[in-house]
Amino acid sequence: MGKKQKKTHIVCRRCGKIAYHIRKKECSACGFGKSKRIKHFSWQWKNMLGKGNRKK
Repeated sequence: MGKKQKKTHIVCRRCGKIAYHIRKKECSACGFGKSKRIKHFSWQWKNMLGKGNRKK
């Protein structure tokens, strides 16, 4: 199985989540180190934008 004591993720400077990969040098939550824009997908923001929550 090998040694499994090493950390893979640390706190991200941009989003504050423990998602910054040390060896890849990129954040899996916000995309810091990979892109200038914050990573997001259209399916993540449906509740915030109000789609599907409208009364008929």
